[in-house]
Amino acid sequence: MKHRAGRIVTVESLAELDRRLAEGARHLTGWRLIGLDLRDRSRELADRDTSRTTFAGCTFAPGDELLHAARGALILPDVSAAPADPHRATLYTADELYDTPDYRGSLDGRAYAWSQGHDAPDALLGRVLHDDGIDRALAGWVAGRRLVGVMGGHAMRRGERDYAGAARLGRLLGRAGFTVATGGGPGAMEAANLGARLSAADETVLDEALVTLATAPSYHPSVDAWLAAARVVLTQAADVPATDTLGVPTWHYGHEPPNLFATAIAKYFRNAQREAILLQVCASGIVFLPGAGGTVQEIFQDACENYYASEDAIAPMVLVGREHWTETLPAWALLRALAKGRPMEPHVHLVETVDEAAEIVTRGA
Repeated sequence: MKHRAGRIVTVESLAELDRRLAEGARHLTGWRLIGLDLRDRSRELADRDTSRTTFAGCTFAPGDELLHAARGALILPDVSAAPADPHRATLYTADELYDTPDYRGSLDGRAYAWSQGHDAPDALLGRVLHDDGIDRALAGWVAGRRLVGVMGGHAMRRGERDYAGAARLGRLLGRAGFTVATGGGPGAMEAANLGARLSAADETVLDEALVTLATAPSYHPSVDAWLAAARVVLTQAADVPATDTLGVPTWHYGHEPPNLFATAIAKYFRNAQREAILLQVCASGIVFLPGAGGTVQEIFQDACENYYASEDAIAPMVLVGREHWTETLPAWALLRALAKGRPMEPHVHLVETVDEAAEIVTRGA
């Protein structure tokens, strides 16, 4: 059986795998292979790009597991019992999600593997109950805080100028008294959580952290190496008071691991619920850094909320990067046209720098 959600393809039978390979599939980006015996498919898979493929509970011929892992595939164990407590009543910490030295054996890795291969009614009910508990815990956590969302691409790499800019944005917002909320994953999300978490420290602490993180630019090909660099940063900054910052990731995109810099993590199984909740809690505004499909979706999901909101409930929307949002992905023209003549019109902004974005959010507080 095969399910499709955007670029994600889940394959749970060898017949389905063979059919798709016979049709000429070469790049298995976003594929999830669940519980398959692949010992007789070594040659076929070796000829394909499996650098961003998830193998959950699969059996390999000798050497194949190492081959695909070295390429950057995510290899997860077979998990029969639900690792995540359906009666969860608190948000997660990074240490809880990463409770083993290797990602594949961690609670986060096991929960992602389990979520891919269990669609029985009791499993579905368990996920619903878990997410309801996270909802309740998050409502308590955000009470009394001024949350500002930072959205942006997960593919942004450590060591890049845009990554440093996202971290600077998190720092500026944290120092202005806001609680930074992100999707909790890698890229721009990690950078903003990092900057916010270290916002009480001198700027040189953040600069040093950025240098350390650049030694492992991405979670591909190794999630463990990516995590190890983040752990070094946390050890180096152990004496810095951690400013609270929120991550709201989802196991739907479990191949994008949660970052270590969010002090509280509201992790959901259902992505649609998670997206709506993340936008809803950011009552002090959202800054949109350069991104692609997911960020564009978030822009217009937030715009829809502001379009119908009463004037006193509209929060700033700030798009950063004029060229990106007017030429590369020209979302700005449509957003501005949508806002024209509405109460939201003075609350949508296009700026070039994160400093300008932070100033607008602070001014609107």
